[in-house]
Amino acid sequence: MLAPVTHILALTTIIRKRLLPAPGRVVVKLNQKVSATDVVAEADFAREHVLIEVARVLGISGDAADRLITCKVGEKLAEGAVVADGGGLFPRLIRVPRAGRVKAVGGGQVLLDVGDTGLELRAGIPGEIVEIVQNRGVVIQTSGALIQGVWGNSRIDTGLLLSLADKPDDVLEARRLDVSLRGSILLAGYCQDAETLKAAAELPVRGLILSSILPALLPLARQMRYPILVTDSFGRQPMNLTAFKILSTNSKREITINAEPYDRYSGTHPEAVIPLPVTQNPSPPRDVETFAPGQQVRLRRAPHAGAVGTLVNLRAGLTTLPNGLRVAAGEVRLENGEQTIVPLVNLEVVG
Repeated sequence: MLAPVTHILALTTIIRKRLLPAPGRVVVKLNQKVSATDVVAEADFAREHVLIEVARVLGISGDAADRLITCKVGEKLAEGAVVADGGGLFPRLIRVPRAGRVKAVGGGQVLLDVGDTGLELRAGIPGEIVEIVQNRGVVIQTSGALIQGVWGNSRIDTGLLLSLADKPDDVLEARRLDVSLRGSILLAGYCQDAETLKAAAELPVRGLILSSILPALLPLARQMRYPILVTDSFGRQPMNLTAFKILSTNSKREITINAEPYDRYSGTHPEAVIPLPVTQNPSPPRDVETFAPGQQVRLRRAPHAGAVGTLVNLRAGLTTLPNGLRVAAGEVRLENGEQTIVPLVNLEVVG
């Protein structure tokens, strides 16, 4: 059975395709070095649309109105600009109510994009541009440690990694945040109160890496202007030992957090990248694996949601669960030594 994968690797080659949601402009060059916060592509988006019904206003057919329309697709129009002239002794001029760009013309109508806003696509990871995707974005490559998590607040930043967690189950408290931590990205534990997030913003820090977070804090965490990466779960959960070891042993190195939301369809995860020097690029990780004994796995559903363990056995055939369902399942030994039977659909490979 194929398994989804969360990557937690001490050294790997990281390749990321960064694309605009619509055509735009790529502003970097092939082989250019970029930082995570560099803008690599831009696009203009309209917040609203305005439909001008020329035919209805003039009381004529759509074909007749099309012959009177003077604007073209792509043309920028100022507020009050004329888009159609009804002619006659007392001509009826059809004007645009707001400034905008002509999106479509036809059927006796003019569609305007109004309220343009700019979208900037940032690199997300530090590295080298290895491919340009015309009008859409880039492909970036780097080598280093990669730690993917389960939740992020859609922010990106880079800074020096400092550890406030002495062990995987530490709790981050506001009183531990002082001015010496300003401008750094903090390896922390469980966050359980709003004052801690606010205190981190006041310093300010450049990011938080949490093992877990109180679910009630998620709305506030989304509002924070620094990135927040949750590595393991919601509710109190220690950081998995693999991630904790990689992060703690790389303290005082430069680290980037791209806390983009998890998307099961595109395969994107919130993640942290620690660039490391290499003489030869290691192999990139695989995004899909086949379940096999010996793999490190994470449980995705209660009662052990977020827990990490080792898949010790794949059970033959179908296993009947206490709720009566018959499913493909495996036996997992958790990091605390407990062994449990878990449906394979509720597991993901960590590695």
